[in-house]
Amino acid sequence: MKKLITLGLAAAMAASLTACGSGNGGGSTTAAAGGETTAAAGKETTAAAADNSGAASSGGTFKIGVIGPLTGPAAAYGIAVQNGADLAVKEINAAGGVNGIMLENNTQDDEHDPQKSVNAYNTLKDWGAQAIVGSTTSDPCIAVAAETSNDNMFQITPSGSAVECVAPENVFRVCFADPDQGTASAVYIGENKLATKVAVIYDSSTTYSSGIREAFVKEAGTQGLEIVADEAFTADNATDFSVQLDKAKEAGAELVFLPIYYQEASVILKQASDKDFAPIFFGCDGMDGILTVENFDTSLAEGLMLLTPFSTTEESSKAFTEAYVAAYGIEPNQFAADSYDAVYAIKAAMEKSGVAADADYSTVCDAFKAAMTEISIDGLTGAGMTWNAAGEPDKAPKAVKIVNGVYEMQ
Repeated sequence: MKKLITLGLAAAMAASLTACGSGNGGGSTTAAAGGETTAAAGKETTAAAADNSGAASSGGTFKIGVIGPLTGPAAAYGIAVQNGADLAVKEINAAGGVNGIMLENNTQDDEHDPQKSVNAYNTLKDWGAQAIVGSTTSDPCIAVAAETSNDNMFQITPSGSAVECVAPENVFRVCFADPDQGTASAVYIGENKLATKVAVIYDSSTTYSSGIREAFVKEAGTQGLEIVADEAFTADNATDFSVQLDKAKEAGAELVFLPIYYQEASVILKQASDKDFAPIFFGCDGMDGILTVENFDTSLAEGLMLLTPFSTTEESSKAFTEAYVAAYGIEPNQFAADSYDAVYAIKAAMEKSGVAADADYSTVCDAFKAAMTEISIDGLTGAGMTWNAAGEPDKAPKAVKIVNGVYEMQ
């Protein structure tokens, strides 16, 4: 059964914009245990001094499978998702679990490949997963969603933003859908009068980029934006953007919209600098991670803007950021925050439904599908976050700008 996908969130987003262990197959497992101090989501939770293994024994264990690219060109996303889930599981267990039930998570690498993502899902199912956090990227998520739908396994993707990701009724997401990101970006640019002449450079070979671009172009006219160049590339020629940049420059683009991933964006920024082309560059959530690209001169990203639901500079993110840096030696990006919120959504669904630790995944799925439309969480990526029956989140979007090498909320 397929859900009716609605884009009502786009209107809500527009109205709210003001400035806007080791597992199998190379994955890793965080065991159900407590006994450490963690801090996140604007609050601090301190574990009891005693080991929580007794609680795990008496309350049982609930298994969460996590899927994302831990290796390859999209590894920054998958590793962040793994870390965010790990941190949430450790924090929840340290506080006594979910009604005495301990959580255990196992992350599997899909290398940003749909078939490998399905293989990762099968590995997690064999492991005993009762719910899935993932997949991290859209095309793998769509492939896994077909499998979880057939199996009736609950799935919540932190960052799979293609519309099709949540088409099955068992799949929910934390991030905004691609059309919503494209529409909201055009609204933000128009309402804040960032530019009137806009160029678009997008990856026509990915569902993510094409979906955002289509919605952006559709909304641009309404916002008084003139699309002076609309240039595509594919994964096969994502190393030389001279033609696209020359057309944007010659057309007088004041802003270049980049609904693409950070790897290609880093190359575009370097090549634009070489051409003395310095418009405003504006991206979406796939841009998050650009400051971590190896050998990239981060000064080239100065002034770049992107829509993102999370920033480490927010007061509500301070404790989470400190805990994340202490654990992993790097600041979290929005993918880590999305994943963290996904685990807390599972926690809330467990509490709402009262599902037992030893419930089979189909029973869990049926319980969670109902519970998800009744819960509300104050997450890192949105306060008072709720979900509709189509699996879409309701929360306010935010925009950040890179200033002096760090994200600043706008």
